[in-house]
Amino acid sequence: MTINEKQDEIIEEFDLFDDQLDKTQYIIDLGKKLSPMPEAQKTDENRIMGCQSKVWVDAELKDDRAGVPRLYFYGDSEPTAQISKGLVGLLVRVLSGQKPEDVANADLYFIPQVGMGNLITSLRAGGLASMIERMKAFGKAYSVAENR
Repeated sequence: MTINEKQDEIIEEFDLFDDQLDKTQYIIDLGKKLSPMPEAQKTDENRIMGCQSKVWVDAELKDDRAGVPRLYFYGDSEPTAQISKGLVGLLVRVLSGQKPEDVANADLYFIPQVGMGNLITSLRAGGLASMIERMKAFGKAYSVAENR
């Protein structure tokens, strides 16, 4: 699926909920489904600064079956930061498995469309922006490396 197809799918899922508390619980549930990040990747280098809790994001470039380089993301948060982990899970779901240049140039329109601004605090919104910035930076860095 493309980035936009994944975003559209998430928008449809959030449309099923009428209540903000249900949407917040859904974000938490998504975090619980996130594959665990290896402890070795939970380094200061992979930590997202700007988050009120500890959040880590890492990426690796691997070729798919057709030999097309794709970026795969790993993310996690400290156990008490369930909403942050859910936010990482949403971004990993949308951006992982995509071409680096697509990640670097992604327009993440699902965030305002699901009403994320009403669901998270301004501190978490800043952390979310930092997560997006880091993931797009990975996309840009791997795009440049790939084109050398």
